[in-house]
Amino acid sequence: MPSGRTHDRITLYALPVVAGVAFWQTRSGNITLLVAGGFLFGGLMFGPDLDIYSLQFQRWGFLRWIWLPYQKSLRHRSFLSHGPIIGTMLRVVYLGSILAILAVVGAKLANIAFSWGDLGRSLFLYSGEVFALFLGFELGAMSHSLSDWGGSAYKRFQKQGVQGLLPSGKIKKRKVKSRSRRATGKR
Repeated sequence: MPSGRTHDRITLYALPVVAGVAFWQTRSGNITLLVAGGFLFGGLMFGPDLDIYSLQFQRWGFLRWIWLPYQKSLRHRSFLSHGPIIGTMLRVVYLGSILAILAVVGAKLANIAFSWGDLGRSLFLYSGEVFALFLGFELGAMSHSLSDWGGSAYKRFQKQGVQGLLPSGKIKKRKVKSRSRRATGKR
């Protein structure tokens, strides 16, 4: 598994490629900025390693406490933290829930009217931008997970050769009886 600094380097080296492909596909500076910004944030601060005491976790500074329940409820490298789409979606929902609670409490304390309908309309109105930002988050997280999986596969290959890359190493083999019932005379 690569170190936190290696993950950071991968994110920073891949950023121009992600931004270039986003601009090539959309021809929009705003969408490109959302994808690239989401990729940078996803790779440096919002990635799968928030489930452990990692460099990403430490970057949250005094807001680290937000991620403590997340860490306590997930096993490291589980499908819910490192899985494609589901891991990013879970982190977005988790952080979004905390931000929503803080927004409601802040609005009540400041005596400001708050409407969930306005939020829903805004998300619908800007659904393309929301999707671009989520895509950036997911690409940042996947660069992290793919480098983890690739690093682990490389280490297994170094130790076990090609056999280490095959899934059969984790499958339990069924025991085969050497004699049948008829051969022993039991019925």
